[in-house]
Amino acid sequence: MEPTHEQEVTDYDQHDEKTTPQDRDTLRKVVVAEKEKVHPMYQRSKLRSCVIVATCTLAQSINALSSASVAIALPSIGHELNVPQERLQWIISAYSLTSGCLLLFLGRLADLYGRRAAFVLGSLTQVAFGLGCSFANDEITLDVLRGFQGIGAAATIPAALGILAHAFPPSKARSWAFATFSAGAPVGAALGNNVGGALVQLTQKTWRSTFYFSSGLSFLTVIGALVSIDRDEPSQEEDKRVDWLGAALITSGLTLIVFVLSDGEIAPNGWSTSYIIALLIVGVVLSAAYIVWQRYLERVQDSPNQTYSRWTPPPLMRPSIWQRARGKFAAMQWVAFLNYGCFVTWQIWAQLYYQNFLGLNPILTMVRFIPMFVTGFICNMIVALLVSRVPVVLLLGLGTALTGCAALLFAVVGPSAPYWAYGFPGAILSVFGTDFMFACGTIFVAKVALPHEQSVAGALFITMTQLGTAFGLSISTIVYDKVLEHQSALMGVVTSADGTNAPRHAQLKAYQSAQWTCFAFGMSAFLLTIVFLWDAGIVGHRDPKPTDSEETVGRNPKSTET
Repeated sequence: MEPTHEQEVTDYDQHDEKTTPQDRDTLRKVVVAEKEKVHPMYQRSKLRSCVIVATCTLAQSINALSSASVAIALPSIGHELNVPQERLQWIISAYSLTSGCLLLFLGRLADLYGRRAAFVLGSLTQVAFGLGCSFANDEITLDVLRGFQGIGAAATIPAALGILAHAFPPSKARSWAFATFSAGAPVGAALGNNVGGALVQLTQKTWRSTFYFSSGLSFLTVIGALVSIDRDEPSQEEDKRVDWLGAALITSGLTLIVFVLSDGEIAPNGWSTSYIIALLIVGVVLSAAYIVWQRYLERVQDSPNQTYSRWTPPPLMRPSIWQRARGKFAAMQWVAFLNYGCFVTWQIWAQLYYQNFLGLNPILTMVRFIPMFVTGFICNMIVALLVSRVPVVLLLGLGTALTGCAALLFAVVGPSAPYWAYGFPGAILSVFGTDFMFACGTIFVAKVALPHEQSVAGALFITMTQLGTAFGLSISTIVYDKVLEHQSALMGVVTSADGTNAPRHAQLKAYQSAQWTCFAFGMSAFLLTIVFLWDAGIVGHRDPKPTDSEETVGRNPKSTET
């Protein structure tokens, strides 16, 4: 029996008793539309469905690859373009800023005007500006082009989530689609580290070759999207206006907050630098204004006496979405926030520990992370098999606890500690929380979100992971710097601006303290999961067994209607 969209609507109603009148109207239209046709998944070939999943997964891989390959190429870029060490990080941060802060706005545009169109345009943007980066000859040009390349990712990833949610109705196929999509991140990171490192060291163009590689992959996603993804259908929303004011408020607010979190510790006077304080206040005020504005627009839209006004378009994202599933939607977002604050920060500090403290070169460092990428791929396959059978609290509870344990291993590691006792199990354990979280989280979001808000809901989930990463890295950097300064002072050493003259014992204590901070984030995610998601149930879908009559008519949903 084909799982129709009515099943998805029922799932939503079971989780949310506060559905608004406007939402019910939209749901009724979707149900009527679905009754009149067979779902596209049952009209397309299995090969085409596989290409859709592969195309979206490749886009996810490119997003991870674009950061990982550039990170390993930073020394080469700094040497050729004469970029100071303290400004090299902006080549990565420029991409992260735009790709993270524009997710909500571009996700909303994808829901309104077409996810396939947004996906293709985003991929083309990555092709164009990725090639542009390969021809850059100075620091400023490269930073600007990286920022524009990030805009392409901000358009592509939310659209991909919406495409998968629309292409695969609630079923086992949807679980496999989202689990495969989630596997794109570890695969992309592995490609970025391995292929990126090889291209930098073995090709004549060195770091420029990494941008050729990512641009070529982005072009493949364009071809895959054009030949496989279903054509966009008109949005079911009656009012298709865009909340430009809300988009400006949240994009500006998030950009300033992420910038402050990234730059606060390395500013001239640290967190007491005047522009850091000013930008943080402005960013918080703009974000608060966005929340107030969205609440007002939602009340206007839901008012029974609503009258048309050019000044009150539909909200960019309904604030009531946080209350869906009896508040579990919000809990899932914060678990993702804390878990990514643990995992990504652990990975960065582990890499710095290998390279800066142990003195390993990039290739030897990369080899030590290979188990992480292999395990990450396996984890997503485990999710696909278990998400429709096991309560989500067990998957997320186990995953977040294991990721926290990876940070714990590096929090007690010593210079003489063998890799097989600490580094190897740490690399394996680290990915459980992130891969379980991303796969289960995206499936849960697709299940709870309304059909016309799949991309913006997915964008919110990814935004929370980006913010968690920035917050975790900022807090752990503060801890690292303070411990390094304090331990060095105890030994009679005044550390330099870059801390390279600190005694080795002080450096070890600082690295360990940063990892204790990661451990705190991981355990906080674990506790949040246990307390607020204990009754979330099973978020995946099983394919219902057909009855004899359905088998007789060849599983055609139309022929079973009376």
